[in-house]
Amino acid sequence: MSVADSWQRVKNGERPLVPIIVALLAIWVLLGAASPSFWSPENLVNLSLQSVSTGIIALGVVIVLLVGQIDLSVGSVSGLAAALVAVTSMNLGWPLVVSVLVALVAGGVIGVVYGVLIARAGLPGFVLTLAGLLVVAGVQWKVLGSAGSVNLRYDSWLVEFSQTAFVPTWLAWTLTAIITAGVAGVRLLTRRRRLTAGLHAEPLLAIMLWTLAVGASLAIPVAALSHDRGVGWSVVLFVALVWGVDVLLRRTRWGRGIRAIGGNSEAARLAGVPVQRILISAFVSCSTFAALGGVLAAGRLAAANQSTGGGELFLMAIAAAVVGGASLYGGRGSAWSAFFGILVIQSIANGLTLLDLDAATRNIVTGAVLVLAVTIDTVLSRRRARSAAPQNV
Repeated sequence: MSVADSWQRVKNGERPLVPIIVALLAIWVLLGAASPSFWSPENLVNLSLQSVSTGIIALGVVIVLLVGQIDLSVGSVSGLAAALVAVTSMNLGWPLVVSVLVALVAGGVIGVVYGVLIARAGLPGFVLTLAGLLVVAGVQWKVLGSAGSVNLRYDSWLVEFSQTAFVPTWLAWTLTAIITAGVAGVRLLTRRRRLTAGLHAEPLLAIMLWTLAVGASLAIPVAALSHDRGVGWSVVLFVALVWGVDVLLRRTRWGRGIRAIGGNSEAARLAGVPVQRILISAFVSCSTFAALGGVLAAGRLAAANQSTGGGELFLMAIAAAVVGGASLYGGRGSAWSAFFGILVIQSIANGLTLLDLDAATRNIVTGAVLVLAVTIDTVLSRRRARSAAPQNV
C-alpha cells in the first residue's frame, strides 16, 4: 500500500487511531514544554494510575456507542458499585472479594434492565439512561446511609492493588520482550499460512516495522515509569481489558454483530444478526465495566462517598470514548479508543493542573477538545455517506 493510499484511508476515517495518537503526542510535547514536571517519572506514574478507573468506564461506553446507543448513567453505576463495596465490606463485614463480586453483579443487572427495555420495549436509550442516572444515584445515597461516606482499610488488597501494587521492573521488561516476540511470531505465522495458500501476504518489512512500533510503545513507558514506582498492576489490568475487548470485537461473531448493528440495525437483522440479544449484551458489558471502574476508584481513594461517580465523571468517560475515535453515529471505533481517549483527557487535566490553572479553565479546554472530536466525527461520517451513496443507487 502506497503512502497516498494510507493517507486517503486516514482522511476517510478508516484509520481513526492515527489522528488521535498524533494529537496525543502533540499534547504531550506542548504540556512538557509548558511545564517540565509533566515529564517527570513521578507525574507519569500518577497520570497512568489516574487514567485507570475512568478508562475502564470509557471502555464500556465504547461498546455501547458501537451499537449506536449511549449510556449516561455510567458514573452513577460506578458510584453505586463503590458504595456497595465499602458498605458491605466495612459495615456488614463481608469478605472483600464477595463485596467486589456483588458490585459487579449489580452493574450487570442494571445493564440487563437497560438492554431489555431498549431492545424489547423500544425505549430510547438516551432518556432511559438519563433516568437511570438519577435512580442509581439515589440508590447509592441510600446504600451509604446517613453517614454519606465509608472508608476502606488501607491494608486491604483492593486499596493496595489500586495504589501501591507495581510490577517488578525485571518482570515488566520480561513481559515487554515476550509480547513483542509474540506479536512478531503471530504475524510471521499468518504470513506463512497465506503464502502457502497462494494468497497475498504482508511484506516482511511491514512486519518488522510493526514489531518495532509495538516494542517501542511498550519499552518507552516501562523505561520512563521504572525511574519512579514502575508500572501499576491496575494499569496492566486496564491494558489487558482493552486488548481482550479489542480481540472480541475483531475476531468473534459477537464483535462483528456489534459493528453491524451500529452500521445499520435493520440490515443486521435481515442478515441474521441477533440484534436484541447483542444490544442487551452491550449494555451489560457497559454497566459491568462501569461497576469495575467504580470498584477501582474506591480502592484508589480508599473510600466511597456520595460524590463518588458523580459530577463530571460520566461526561469524562463519554468524552474519552469520542475523543478516542468512537463514533456517536455507531459502527465505528475500537477498544483502543478508550485507551487513547482517556490518555488525552487525563493528560490535559494533569498538565493544566501542573500549570496551576483552575477547574474552569480545564473544563473549557476539555470541552473544546470534545467539540473538535465530534466535528471530525461528523465530517468523516458525511464523507463516508457520500462515498457510499453511488453504491446504493
